[in-house]
Amino acid sequence: MANNISGAVSAHPVKSFFVHMLTRDIELRDAILDLLDNCVDGVQRNETAKNLKKSKPYTGYWAKIYLSKDEFKIQDNCGGIPWKFHDYAFRLGRLKKEIVKGRRTIGTYGIGMKRAIFKIGSDCTIRTHAEDASYRIHFSPTWMANESDWDVPVKEITPAKELGTSILVRGLRDGVRQEFSSSTFIEAFREALSTHYAYIIGKGFAVHLNDEPVRPKQIRLLFAKPGDESSKMHPIAPFIWEGRHKGVDVFLAVGFTRTIPSKEEADESFEDYKERYSSADAGWSVVCNDRTVLYCDKSALTGWGVSGVPQYHMQFIAISGIVVFTSEDAVLLPTTTTKRNIDAQSELYLHVRDKMIEGMKLFTSYTNAWKTKEQVSASRSEFQRTSIVDLGELREQSPRLRMTTTRGAIEGRQYKPVLPRPKSTREEERISFKKPTKDVRRVSKHLFETPDKKPSEVGERCFDLVLEEAKG
Repeated sequence: MANNISGAVSAHPVKSFFVHMLTRDIELRDAILDLLDNCVDGVQRNETAKNLKKSKPYTGYWAKIYLSKDEFKIQDNCGGIPWKFHDYAFRLGRLKKEIVKGRRTIGTYGIGMKRAIFKIGSDCTIRTHAEDASYRIHFSPTWMANESDWDVPVKEITPAKELGTSILVRGLRDGVRQEFSSSTFIEAFREALSTHYAYIIGKGFAVHLNDEPVRPKQIRLLFAKPGDESSKMHPIAPFIWEGRHKGVDVFLAVGFTRTIPSKEEADESFEDYKERYSSADAGWSVVCNDRTVLYCDKSALTGWGVSGVPQYHMQFIAISGIVVFTSEDAVLLPTTTTKRNIDAQSELYLHVRDKMIEGMKLFTSYTNAWKTKEQVSASRSEFQRTSIVDLGELREQSPRLRMTTTRGAIEGRQYKPVLPRPKSTREEERISFKKPTKDVRRVSKHLFETPDKKPSEVGERCFDLVLEEAKG
């Protein structure tokens, strides 16, 4: 007998999926960086578009992170979360994309803050002070366990003197408590802050971890400036390309970060070589809307070992590059959902990678050309007479370069430096010529009393006799 089926079935989301399962897709480090990204988004909301285009638009803004075995806390002075955005900020998933249009954010899915909170612990209090309201939100263990209740308690609080947000998480998960008790994790996280937030700290933003300021590790490239003593004919400078594609501005630069080692040094002792020359800042870094999503990558993702570029080797430790993507619509950026990696299938990124590869070939070719210790010594002398600049100064200096228009999938402009080449240091020359076989055998018989000596031996002996006479 057939069942009489009618009405509807529930497609209501399961809260435990968000609280427990979705958090498995992100590392603890990246979850905390998501919360830090939200601080920067606050600056984006708080500042005018004109101010954000300045070289140091984040000056005066800060975020402080505290990690301990008992709790996690992050607080900032970045303008708070306006009440008019509360539905966008606290809903699990984004309903209205237009809320972030026109702002250089990096989040696109509306899960970053909530996923990070659930990743860290089961009891979270958010206090925020914005221009239009001051209020408190509480995600309690009871709320997280209740599958049917999706409404989060909110309460108005007394306004603070400074606009900003604080997030306090207690009831830490066992694995998180263990990590926060580990000095190894703390130092590794500090390193992640110094690299992934180097660009934005360089633009004035201050980040503190457990009351200690984070020092940025910025990418810096050799770039001959007016007044440098380096070669005026072929100065050391990076390959630069800039373009715009479907709402995304792209700036790319690749060059040398330091003097190059010789191949002989690499062959002598690989371990000593690694100890003497760190490759920590070699490779490609990718920045999307001021946030570093990839740092010093040395894989095929950024073009190493692709289309004629050699695979990364310690010989190339002096080569570093950076790509900056900027868009007022974060959906257009070539990032993954975790915001700490590149979408390798992005059409935009694949086009830009072609330019990355073009630039890399210049510097791998240069490195391969200067191989001997004598040649590298001359190269180092040239490098030492060349300025080294960070990305901000590089972008300020680049307009004086003679940029040429480029065609292709993405139109743009580029500067392709003509790098110096090593002088020949050969101490020997090859002499090669042909003579009739019967004459070679006759000379062989004359010199060696046998006609069967190799032609090369006959020719070498002839040269030696004439040389002795010339020296005579």
